[in-house]
Amino acid sequence: MTVRISRSLIDRIIALAGESRDEVCGLLLGVPDHVQTIGPAANVAPDPSRHFEIDPAVLIAAHRDARRGGPAVIGHYHSHPSGIAKPSATDTACAAPDGALWIIVGGGLARCWRAASDGSGGVHFDEAPIRIE
Repeated sequence: MTVRISRSLIDRIIALAGESRDEVCGLLLGVPDHVQTIGPAANVAPDPSRHFEIDPAVLIAAHRDARRGGPAVIGHYHSHPSGIAKPSATDTACAAPDGALWIIVGGGLARCWRAASDGSGGVHFDEAPIRIE
């Protein structure tokens, strides 16, 4: 399925990624297949140059906001500063097969992926085309 996102949001994600040599990350908020806003977060990974971990306080606050009627957490974004906009082996190892969206920025390009089950308890990613509105 195609994922909808505004030009301003995708440009903001790409700009944030370009501002750091470390991986940047944040939340994708909205309704299924429609990113309505983003929630930038600190990367609290022990080695943010090679991995990302969304600040748990930002994640918890977003879920609380969603329970109060705010936008749902539908996925997250992160960057590969010296890589490509494709899930890495680390991304695959850390992902859950929950259907979450992963927007990955690499080389100035943003691509969207959906985490799915590989049928044997693991994860694989299906590319989800982006429709920029």
